[in-house]
Amino acid sequence: MGLFDMIRGEFIDIIEWLDDSRDTIAWRFPRHDNEIKMGAKLIVREGQLAVFVNEGRIADVFAPGTYTLTTQNLPVLSTLQGWKYGFNSPFKAEVYFFNTRQFTDLKWGTQNPIIVRDPEFGMVRLRAFGGFALRVVDPPLLLQELVGTDPQFRTEEVAEHLRQRIVSHLAPALANSGMSVLDMAANQQALGDRLAQALSAEFASIGVAIPRFIIENISLPPEVEAALDKRAQMGIVGNLDQYTKFQAATAMERAADNPDGAMGSGMGIGMGMAMGQQMAAAFQPGAQQSAAPAGPPPLPQEQWYLAVNGQQQGPFPTAALHSHVANGTLTPDTLVWKNGMAQWTPARQVPELAPFFTPQGPPPLPPQ
Repeated sequence: MGLFDMIRGEFIDIIEWLDDSRDTIAWRFPRHDNEIKMGAKLIVREGQLAVFVNEGRIADVFAPGTYTLTTQNLPVLSTLQGWKYGFNSPFKAEVYFFNTRQFTDLKWGTQNPIIVRDPEFGMVRLRAFGGFALRVVDPPLLLQELVGTDPQFRTEEVAEHLRQRIVSHLAPALANSGMSVLDMAANQQALGDRLAQALSAEFASIGVAIPRFIIENISLPPEVEAALDKRAQMGIVGNLDQYTKFQAATAMERAADNPDGAMGSGMGIGMGMAMGQQMAAAFQPGAQQSAAPAGPPPLPQEQWYLAVNGQQQGPFPTAALHSHVANGTLTPDTLVWKNGMAQWTPARQVPELAPFFTPQGPPPLPPQ
């Protein structure tokens, strides 16, 4: 303090605080040698409280109003001092003004994910962020616990400490809520109110309260959010069979507009429809039950291929070869092939087909 301020301080009889900031919690009134004259005016405005400190000890607390500082207004201070000289000496004391309005521009957030057990998804990691309001409710206690001799105590000096304690309460609050992650968005206000009460009880030991706690967002890891987006898309699509047909029709329209890519588009349409039908069948209730056979499958039959006029025909089951023998398609010289044969072979050389070319008739009569 300069010489001019020291001289001016000897004549100032008004003690007040006009706060020109938005983040000052406590402010110490500057006086030369901490001398406050008898009869000085103390003005405490709405949203403020004033604390008198004498020789390191809290003497009195003043609510909003205007006071004339005399021994009648400072009984505690007069008791501490003894006041043996007619109370004509200046007070050797300090005055701290406390801002009791709400500080609403404070933010919080989880630096690391919080692991909770979700009733629907199991173990999940959550991140969250938001804001909160701070209010001084017990200035003497705050002075003792945090402010100390700081001439100007700002929110930035206590914000990090509060954020750490907030996050420590957030994890059990989310874990004990019993809500699914999908339901937390609809209950963020209720969760915030619950946390505000718990945090106010926690911070009562330092003289502050949390009148308002806001949860702006609760988020999941990106890969889990991507899976939820896929699940939501499936729910929106609904009937996969109808959706597949719609997609195929759209692709056909695009193919008509692009003749050069018609072949590729046609193959894509076919593959897409086949995959879509399989998916639709898989997601329909009872699809697996209906696909299960009612009995054993039919016995496998040999399949034959015939070479007729230089063209491959078939496959034909063995039982169907009789009709080909009858219409002349299958003769002893017709080349045939089935799975397991090394090459095409004339039918007369295949033992399985010999009965087709052996004349059938009654056996010879027995001798008389």
